[in-house]
Amino acid sequence: MDFYNDIKERFFNLIKEKDLMSSKVEVVSARTLTPQEVIGKPERDDFPLLKGKEVMLQADFKGSLGQVFTDMPGNYSGGLREILAMPLDNNFKRAVFIATLNAVLRHLNYISKTVHCKDKEPGECAAHLVDYIKERFGQPRIAFIGMQPAMVEALSTHFKIRVADLDPDNIGRKKCGVIIEDFSLTKEILSWADIVLATGTTV
Repeated sequence: MDFYNDIKERFFNLIKEKDLMSSKVEVVSARTLTPQEVIGKPERDDFPLLKGKEVMLQADFKGSLGQVFTDMPGNYSGGLREILAMPLDNNFKRAVFIATLNAVLRHLNYISKTVHCKDKEPGECAAHLVDYIKERFGQPRIAFIGMQPAMVEALSTHFKIRVADLDPDNIGRKKCGVIIEDFSLTKEILSWADIVLATGTTV
């Protein structure tokens, strides 16, 4: 939980600095989206979202959206002060916090791309990821934590890659050209790799 506590502290300081804490109109609402709202009609049908393994939760802060995958859906509405005070003791609360963080940082123009890509975009994104890694890292060994089929397939044709996942339907099976390994092997996979890519759900 140190990871989340560190993020929470930094977020608290930013909200305080931007004087958003005391504002009574700063309301964050989160709701679960349908797969079609999130990903549209992609070119492939093996995304965890489409298989019902995960859902997307969306936070709206002053019209800026932040999304996060979760396995614990629900609805929430409250102010930033309440969200910052909320203990992050289950996946739903962590999802609300991260979606809110994404939405607020988007509102403040610190980040962009806080909404999942749709239709043909996942495949295009995967192709861009290959180019990005080649330009910055050459030919690294990649640890991919969490299964994201479009990215894993694109990466596996260019790099040495190992994938760890929690989904028992994936473990031990060859998917996208790679044998999916059990999450218990994550430390070994991280030691083997030069770089790590982790899905948002993993966080």
